Amino acid sequence: MTEIRATNITWHEGHVSRADREKLLGQKGATIWFTGLSGSGKSTIAFTVEHALVERGHLAYVGDGDNIRHGLNKNLGFSAADREENIRRIGEVAKLFADAGVIMLTSFISPYRKDRDQARKIHEEAGLTFIEIFVDVPIDKCEQRDPKGLYKKAREALAAGKGMGFTGVDDPYEPPLKPELVIHNDQITPQEAAAQVLACLEQKGLLTK
Repeated sequence: MTEIRATNITWHEGHVSRADREKLLGQKGATIWFTGLSGSGKSTIAFTVEHALVERGHLAYVGDGDNIRHGLNKNLGFSAADREENIRRIGEVAKLFADAGVIMLTSFISPYRKDRDQARKIHEEAGLTFIEIFVDVPIDKCEQRDPKGLYKKAREALAAGKGMGFTGVDDPYEPPLKPELVIHNDQITPQEAAAQVLACLEQKGLLTK
């Protein structure tokens, strides 16, 4: 748990409740956490779900790993400590979005189980829904796709004895033990994957209109 260093701070409650915001939006705020290897298709599914939700009249927003590193987390690298802080920050931001009544879709490799579990914990302690979705694609399939050419670079660096701390190559990925949903994204289309996610949201009672 990150230490609170600020002093003389007080939590202020507003005059608008979470229930008021959810009634206004016709939905329940929640965080949908996509995790999986690079190239597994997390972001493609997340953006497809976002589009489908908005077309149905729901407010949704994607927090994409690369996009977040352009701003909020641009001062973080890919060391284990920086990866932990990266996920800690987005976990807190996602919780704020969910509390605002938004369906927050986060797409991060988030390789370490303890970091994902901590994100879940802060949501559950706040009475917010947290849905972990494991986009399960074998690493050989991800390497075949390699849309950013990162696996190739990682393999070359490893062969040269340098390494680059790339998840699945020279840094571990710890799959979820009990995710709410597993998507085998090497076997279906993004639209079919999105349909699975939407069915999960409906089953959880998050879409109230």
